[in-house]
Amino acid sequence: MTHHTKEGHVVVLDHPLIQHKLTLLRRRETSTAVFRSLAREIALLMGYEVTRGLPLETIQIETPLEAMDAPQLAGKKLCFVSILRAGNGLLDGMLDLVPSARVGHIGLYRDPHTLSPVEYYLKLPDDIGERMVIVVDPMLATGHSAAAAIARLKQAGATQIRFACLLCAPEGLRLLHEQHPDIDIYTCATDRQLDEHGYIRPGLGDAGDRLYGTK
Repeated sequence: MTHHTKEGHVVVLDHPLIQHKLTLLRRRETSTAVFRSLAREIALLMGYEVTRGLPLETIQIETPLEAMDAPQLAGKKLCFVSILRAGNGLLDGMLDLVPSARVGHIGLYRDPHTLSPVEYYLKLPDDIGERMVIVVDPMLATGHSAAAAIARLKQAGATQIRFACLLCAPEGLRLLHEQHPDIDIYTCATDRQLDEHGYIRPGLGDAGDRLYGTK
């Protein structure tokens, strides 16, 4: 029994708890503290789906009664990569689920003249090429930041990359798929469109501002 629908490389996480919590997150009157807490809860539930299909290996263990062959995760630990700053709002919930995961951060800002993303911070595990990488950012709006971050990760040697967001716009999905057709995108909802300011409609406002109480 699966809780997602797959269209090409887009997996919509339609679990009832995710959908319910997302509705609370979207509401204008939801406070900063509650917003942050809900984002963490949703991220944990998303992490459960995003990590589906991780490779397992069999090891021998002793139960209190006898020896048995039992499954455990194979290979290197996961790496979560947060696109700063809003990505950190999803990072905590994912780490609740996989506490031993490694964490990378990538900071991007949009150049006001060219509107293209400029990298200002990058810190990744050295052996990122040997890890499954899950990139987190609450909003996939124009797709430019996500595409730039993924390109940078590929440069650093990452080969297994998944992207997880709360919401996406059709425009962002299109751009990310054009630039990185090999990437699976996990989202909780695909909204109607971007407005002229690059905000997702109906959306939930600015995820960073709502997480951290800034304007």
